[in-house]
Amino acid sequence: MKKVSLALVALLILSALMAGCSGGDVITDEEALPKEIRIGVFEPFTGANASGGELEKQGIDLAYELYPTVTIKGTEIPVILHYVDNKSDKIESANAARELVEDFGAHIVLGSWGGSNAIAAGPVFLEAKVPAIGTSCTSPLVTIGNDYYFRVCFIDSFQGKVMANYAFNEGFRKIAIIQEDTSNYSVALANYFSEAMVDLTGDEDCIVSVGNYNTGDNDFRIQLTAIKNSEAEAIFAPGNYTESALIMKQARELGIMIPFLGGDTWETPDVIEIAGKAAEGAVYSTSYDAAAPLTGRTKEFLDAYAVKFGKDTQAASVTALGFDSYLLAVETIEKSGTIDGPTLRDTLAQTMGFEGATGYITLDENGDAIKPAVIKIIQDGKFVYKSFVKPF
Repeated sequence: MKKVSLALVALLILSALMAGCSGGDVITDEEALPKEIRIGVFEPFTGANASGGELEKQGIDLAYELYPTVTIKGTEIPVILHYVDNKSDKIESANAARELVEDFGAHIVLGSWGGSNAIAAGPVFLEAKVPAIGTSCTSPLVTIGNDYYFRVCFIDSFQGKVMANYAFNEGFRKIAIIQEDTSNYSVALANYFSEAMVDLTGDEDCIVSVGNYNTGDNDFRIQLTAIKNSEAEAIFAPGNYTESALIMKQARELGIMIPFLGGDTWETPDVIEIAGKAAEGAVYSTSYDAAAPLTGRTKEFLDAYAVKFGKDTQAASVTALGFDSYLLAVETIEKSGTIDGPTLRDTLAQTMGFEGATGYITLDENGDAIKPAVIKIIQDGKFVYKSFVKPF
């Protein structure tokens, strides 16, 4: 009788505790769901990269307006979107990452324009086990050794080959390079381009001049004079949009009329505004163009963009990448059915055929997007579609 009594007492106590926790009802899955989904964003809104950060914010905001909730187990949960300015600075990028993880409590993070900014923030996300989705940070170093960083953009090893193949097919065999040697993006992209050109031409001396400058420089006449006195048939000048535009302008003032080739950072209105007519004919690689829609989501993005910004406003590729990064975050949370960081990470790592505005995206073992590139030319003061390049 004593054993039975003790068992009965234990059962009554357990029942009372359950009633106290749930008002007499068993806790349901719906009650266990988060009340909100916190998506953090770190972008440069001040400093040298501010225009790029604003363009990416446009795309993220646009996606958020279309998809302000996440559905988990049939329940719509509101998304709270929180931005932090990384000020175009490596130290501030790490600080911004900590603010998003520690103060805001982000479940997933988006950003950033600028590989250097993303690389600096990466260890914070890794240590906190909070997944990050890169927008336009193309440096391979962003994801290498960091299981919690992914991206929706292609990487520079691919972009460098794309532009080298373009240069070779255009008949250029002697190339000058002018690079921003304080930028991981610029130096890496120049190196990948150079290696690809040597392979294509079979000529170890196909790069006839290499000029270096620092972020924030505004006088490039020494580097350009060296190029003018070389055998260069084209100039590859990957770098930030402001310095790149000044290089174009000063080159034309010095009578250097050979073509300019560059990378995805060039697609900002600042290039055309600063360089003016000197930007005409410049060719660069990027992620998408409205003239070559790759998925049904491209149309969704363009339609929403036209409503918000006007039909005559040209959407930048990085704006579309911002759009895609948010949508991939939402899809990842819905597929995972949780806000647990390691689970979100595992779900992101399995991304295959994600439909974005910039094309279908599959992530490789490093978390890098396997996707096509687009080549554009600056023509009549606009960014004009030239060709489409499949992944190698």
